[in-house]
Amino acid sequence: MGTYTVIPESTFQDMQLDAGVLLKNFDPANPAVVNADIITATTGGVQATCQPSYSDLAEDVDNVPNGMMEFQHNDGWECTLSTTALGTSPEMIRMSLGCADIDGTDTTKIVPRADLKQSDFMSSVWWVGDKADGGFVAIELKNVLSTEGFSLQTTKNGKGQTSLTLRGHVSIKAQKTVPMVFYSIAGTESTSTGTTEGTGTGN
Repeated sequence: MGTYTVIPESTFQDMQLDAGVLLKNFDPANPAVVNADIITATTGGVQATCQPSYSDLAEDVDNVPNGMMEFQHNDGWECTLSTTALGTSPEMIRMSLGCADIDGTDTTKIVPRADLKQSDFMSSVWWVGDKADGGFVAIELKNVLSTEGFSLQTTKNGKGQTSLTLRGHVSIKAQKTVPMVFYSIAGTESTSTGTTEGTGTGN
């Protein structure tokens, strides 16, 4: 074995395992998953992205090399949770549409709307996944709206699948707050948070 053919001793403990789950509410300090807070079953896993957008304030300044670090400016962050969902409940369809209502009289009917309301934004959505050491990784997406609309793909002799892209947004009330927060909580190999019934922790 070569001198530098090594990996960190914490590699196994830091590995994230399995697909994780999307939740309406989650408390990292009390990490039991409440069944009523699970948003939907998923297939193919969940993709979380939080990507900054930079501009070079000196790109048009004479005699300044491209990419000089002192002139880089962070314009903002694009933060999303995306997956392929298996749920087609009225609430799941309404969430996928983003700008829509469940009919007040016929609760099986979901109607897209022309005008976006602030109430269409969910205060937060969580993804939580296991770590190999018994701990967990959690991601909170804030001020959440489904931005890619509703797309149902059906198959012969198979299950229908719905694309779901949830995007976080900056609030005018907290303009410096990036709409995604991350947690990496260490555990032990014997730790298990389990699943409970009832109502979730509000956020």
